[in-house]
Amino acid sequence: MHFDGMSIPIKAGQSLAAALTAAGQRTFRETSKGSSRGIFCGMGICQDCLVTVDGAPNQRACMTLAHDGMQVSTQVALAPLMDAPPLDRAPPSRQISPDVLVIGGGIGGLNAAIAAAQAGAQVVLLDERKVPGGQYLKQSAVADEPLDVQQAEGQKLVSAARAAGVEMTGGVEVWGAFDGLLFLAEHQGGALVIRPRKVIVATGAYERPRMTPGWTLPGVMTTGAAQTLWRSYRTLPGKRVAIFGTGPLNIQVALELAQGGAEVAAVGEAASKPTRNIASGIALIKANATLALKGVMMLAGLRHRRIPIHYEANLVGVEQVDGRLAVTYRDSSGTHQTIVDALCMNDGFEPQNEILRLLGAEMAYDQDFGHLRCRRGETMETTVEGLYAVGDCAGLGGAPAAAVEGRIAGRAAAASCRDEALGDISGLHAQLRRHRAFQSALWRMHSPAPRTLTEALDETIVCRCEEVTLGELRQSLTDKPGHAGTMKRATRAGMGRCQGRYCGPVVARLVAEETGQPLRDHSYFAPRVPIKPISIAAILAAQEALDGQI
Repeated sequence: MHFDGMSIPIKAGQSLAAALTAAGQRTFRETSKGSSRGIFCGMGICQDCLVTVDGAPNQRACMTLAHDGMQVSTQVALAPLMDAPPLDRAPPSRQISPDVLVIGGGIGGLNAAIAAAQAGAQVVLLDERKVPGGQYLKQSAVADEPLDVQQAEGQKLVSAARAAGVEMTGGVEVWGAFDGLLFLAEHQGGALVIRPRKVIVATGAYERPRMTPGWTLPGVMTTGAAQTLWRSYRTLPGKRVAIFGTGPLNIQVALELAQGGAEVAAVGEAASKPTRNIASGIALIKANATLALKGVMMLAGLRHRRIPIHYEANLVGVEQVDGRLAVTYRDSSGTHQTIVDALCMNDGFEPQNEILRLLGAEMAYDQDFGHLRCRRGETMETTVEGLYAVGDCAGLGGAPAAAVEGRIAGRAAAASCRDEALGDISGLHAQLRRHRAFQSALWRMHSPAPRTLTEALDETIVCRCEEVTLGELRQSLTDKPGHAGTMKRATRAGMGRCQGRYCGPVVARLVAEETGQPLRDHSYFAPRVPIKPISIAAILAAQEALDGQI
């Protein structure tokens, strides 16, 4: 493989982003304003790692498989579009009508698919990733042996799904959801039209970043992206890294990267020391002593490697210095700076709920977590008949809870298809209560609510795609916009390729603070089809398959 004329070594199964990162290449594209960008989310959400591959622009490096002979080049704004090769006719469309459609192949989706199939339903599972497992169970694409117990659990679930007869297809981009449970997707350039009897959405969540000056620089990425590089591709995000934000994922990834050979310069946790919240610690042990012990062992592992954890720590800014990153942060002892190759950040999560919102599932704003939660019944069915939601797409709940929710929804969807009684699921609900109690105690020790931008500098970029700053958003508030959509039209925030997934919640909160109105579903940018950027050829193929009905 070649990148901008340079030979880049690759490993079988490796993504372009992993191969380039391993070779020390950080910058993948340049924006229309001349800024450099690289891998950020690592899961196809941010759309920032775009490169030109064999003359075709706008290819996500994190979602594109690297192979020998590939010619890759830095994408420069929109210039490559003029020289792009002509579009080939898309492959023939495929129409399917399974009993149960599961969207998302993480721990919730896999458990749902297995439960539904074992109950006698015909099940199709679609996943955007080429390898199922999702964020929590991240499966290796370059090694057969699992890295740890968590990855081994994913292997067993994937094998169980196949054994149960679940039809699993990876590399699928679901881009449209319509009333009547009609779904449109793109797979290998062709259209996929799905009309299931029931659907279980298990699309998970994406990470909330810490918006600070420099957070868009190459080398700054989400903690999950760094974990994907390591767990899926055995590629370190850099030789020396720092991790900041809040929550147990940062601690876990810090230890994993250190075990993989990285030098972890600092771990910054926004919350105070766990010893200052003994009551929550006791609640964790009561809810799940095994998981609580796992957390204690991770902290002990960091101490054993002399990796410092700075509590009550917050990022101040990031700058490029001699090809590396100068990370400035503040904790209770003052302001500090460290030089690293990569900065990882996780400041909470945002549910990936666009499909649920498109279909009209009722949402409510969760003040404690700063995001929307989907209203569901005891079977995980939403307010839309036949539509179920499991896991973090319905509101942050954690992987163990997602697994149980998946088993409940899978059994319920299969029973509904056959017009049969569901049967006793009290045992599953008892498990779910324990997992939720654990999560509740865990998040009392951290701080899942979004950080305020009151003290943030005007030059801080909020919209990565359109490079709209906080100052521009604040200035637009002088016109007293009554809705996030008004600010969107005034500033272009949310009009980029990621469709406002990062800036949208911030804009909604800014408007709510200005107007004094409570946040709700309609406070956010409205989800629109296509919910992900896809080829025009795929849209035309879907339209042809549906005889112009869309």
